[in-house]
Formats: sequence, C-alpha cells, structure tokens
Amino acid sequence: MRQLGTFFLNAKRLIATLLAGMLIAPVAHAALTFGIVAPSSGGAAPLGLGMQEGIETYFAEVNAAGGVNGETLALVARDDQYQPLQAASNTRQLIQEDDVLAAIGNVGTPTATVTIPIYNEYKTLLYGAFTGAGVLRKSPPDRYVINYRASYVQETAAMVEGLLTAGIQPEEIAFFTQNDSFGDAGYNGATQALTAHGFANTAELAHGRFTRGTRNIHQGLATILEAPVTPRAIIIVGTYGPAADFIREARNDLPDAVFLNVSFVGSQALMDELGEQAEGVIITQVVPPLNADLPAVEAYRQALQTHAAGSQPDFISLEGYLAAKLFVEGVKAAGSNPDREAIVDGLLGLGSIDIGLEEPLSLGANDHQASDAVWPTIITNGRFESVEWANLVP
Repeated sequence: MRQLGTFFLNAKRLIATLLAGMLIAPVAHAALTFGIVAPSSGGAAPLGLGMQEGIETYFAEVNAAGGVNGETLALVARDDQYQPLQAASNTRQLIQEDDVLAAIGNVGTPTATVTIPIYNEYKTLLYGAFTGAGVLRKSPPDRYVINYRASYVQETAAMVEGLLTAGIQPEEIAFFTQNDSFGDAGYNGATQALTAHGFANTAELAHGRFTRGTRNIHQGLATILEAPVTPRAIIIVGTYGPAADFIREARNDLPDAVFLNVSFVGSQALMDELGEQAEGVIITQVVPPLNADLPAVEAYRQALQTHAAGSQPDFISLEGYLAAKLFVEGVKAAGSNPDREAIVDGLLGLGSIDIGLEEPLSLGANDHQASDAVWPTIITNGRFESVEWANLVP
C-alpha cells in the first residue's frame, strides 16, 4: 500500500509540474512554411545548396527578430538533383504533402519548364527561381511566377555589348551551351543582342553543345574549332563542371580566346574547379559584388557570420538572401495568417521598393521581375573584379 501511495503521490507531482510548465512556458508561434525544389546532390548541388543557404540565412535573421506578423518562417527543401522528372514529383509533394504557401529559390531552366504548369495548376507561387530563362518571363506574365533576378537575355546582352566594345567582331563570337532549354535560353539571348546590333548571320556562328548531367565536351569543342572564323570569344551556357572542362581543353587550341559564362555557372565553383586556369574568365552576375558597400550586402555578410557560421560569401547565397529579403516584404504585406493568394498579392502590390541596394526594385501586376541589373565580373588573381571591356583584349 505504501508503494501504491508513493506512486500516486509522484504522479500527482508530475501532473502538477506539467501544468505549471504549460502556464509559464511561452506559446510557440506557428510557422509560415515555404519550400525549395533544387539540387542538393549531384553535379549541380552547389547551386541548390547556395540558394538554400542564402534563403535560410535571411529567414533565420527574421526569426531572430520575432518573425513576420508574429509568425516564424520555415523552409522545406526537396532534392531534385537537377532532373526534370524528379523536380515534377518533388513539386507535387511540396504542394500537396508539405502544404507550402509558396516555393522560393528553385534552381534550373529544364526543371522550371516542367514544374511551372504544376504551380499554375495548384495556384501556388514559384518565386525567385535561380534561372534567367524566358519560360519564367512570359508576356503577359503567369500570375504564379515571380522573378527576382535579371534574365539570360539581359546577361548575354551585357556580354555582347562588352565584347563589341572590346573590339571583337560578331563573326568572332562562338557558343558552347547545354543541349536543353537552359542552353537555348542563353544562346537565343545572345543572338538577339547581336541581331539588335545589325548582325544578320547569327545562324552561321559556331555553336557547340553538350548533354545536361555529363561532362562530354569534346564534340562541342570540335564544332567550335572547325569554325571558318577563329573565335576570339566563346559564350558558355552551362554548369561549372562541363564549363571548366571546356575552358581547360579549349585553351590548348585557342589560348587568346575570352571565355564568358552566365551567372548560373556557379562562380566560386567554377573558379575552384579551374584553379590557375580561371584567370581572365568572365562571369556575368545578377547581384552586386560581394564586397559592395551597400546596406543589404553588408547585412548579408553579417548574417552569414551570425546564422551560417563557417560559410563564406558567394554570389549564389547572396542571391538567395536578397531574393528572400524582397520575398519577406511581400509576406509582410500579405498580413496575418496569409494564404497562397495573399502571398502573391502581397508581392505584386509592393511596387517600387529599396531593400538596401540603393536602387529600387519593382514588382507589379504586369512586372514580375524585380531586378534588371547585371554586373559583369572577371577572375583576376583569385578574385572577382569588374570587367573593363575597353582593356579586355590587346
């Protein structure tokens, strides 16, 4: 009987302790849940992991300050390995099972091509995707597709403008691109820019290709080396692995050629892969320099130290951070307990807004791309410097 009495006494004390804890413990705020479908494994993993890190760093910064309208922000990540079929499956799971309010920071053009119809079908936002392809920039725009970054058309137009300024002739430009919608987007953007400058023979320019997910660059390189006019500049549209292999091989036959890459290549990964041969390689960026004296970039560097210890600044995570910063302004505007439609309305209602870049970004019903800015950079002594086009070639 004494043991039974002790049991009931202890049970009573336990219940009392739990009840007291419920009274004094703070009530946890519900989380606003968003998702990212991007590669976290495979050859394109640095791109997906970089975007995820940037977004999560800004979310952590916001949560540490009390969240948005009293609610914390959470990010669910699903790995598509940069494969369209996996991206489609993961997108349906993200929407149906994870019940996210929106997707943010997805990576890739071929993956976006198959997932945009799904986002439209379920009336769920795809925001800030890490791609500059036209499929995300229709006119009139899809309600459920909103972009942060400049397009590949704008990146390659900056390349063409710079090359012509440097004294390189249109017929001296060649292309090496991924053989899919991503490669097509970059190639079409550059040829449009050349056409706008009065060059009518873009179809005659050498265009080597390679298959997504491989590093089989030799056939594409052979196509370029067979060009009737020796290329002095090659615009590359691909990920860092095949781009690095191509540049290493092409330098043997074209030692004086200029190699240019769109931002999707992954700047730091490309430089690391190339080592000493990275010198002089050009990459267009859609975010400011990492050492820029801008409030948003300074906040990014500090946030990495605070919330992502051990991480080094790079262009991809900076893009994720800035995209998330603008996104959260839209979430704030959506009000308390927002649904999917309120998130879209919140973003499209922002109009002109400065998030600390000292140049306003803009979103509206007919304007689904916040930034049009492009920063061409060149690798010099292991650093990314601004390109001086007039001094690019002898």
